[in-house]
Amino acid sequence: MTAKRKRHKPEFKAQVALEAYKGEKTINQLASEHEVAAVQVRQWKRQLLQGVPEVFGRARPEVDPDALTAPLYQEIGRLKMELDWLKKKSGNVH
Repeated sequence: MTAKRKRHKPEFKAQVALEAYKGEKTINQLASEHEVAAVQVRQWKRQLLQGVPEVFGRARPEVDPDALTAPLYQEIGRLKMELDWLKKKSGNVH
């Protein structure tokens, strides 16, 4: 009978990797405490350290102001036409 592989959430992996990075406890202590293999803790720590530059190097996507405002201006124009039509129909032209 084979044991099912345990799947860990990313938050759990990050927590264990950060504890390993801090170095307050040994890898073996962390592995025992969190009930995972020491090799796994080392791997998560390595992944953390490899991924850190991406966090600070990632640029925000550029937003085109025209792409944001064009639909709004279209909506304003449509609503203004509807308002004018309703005013005309009701006889309250100002």
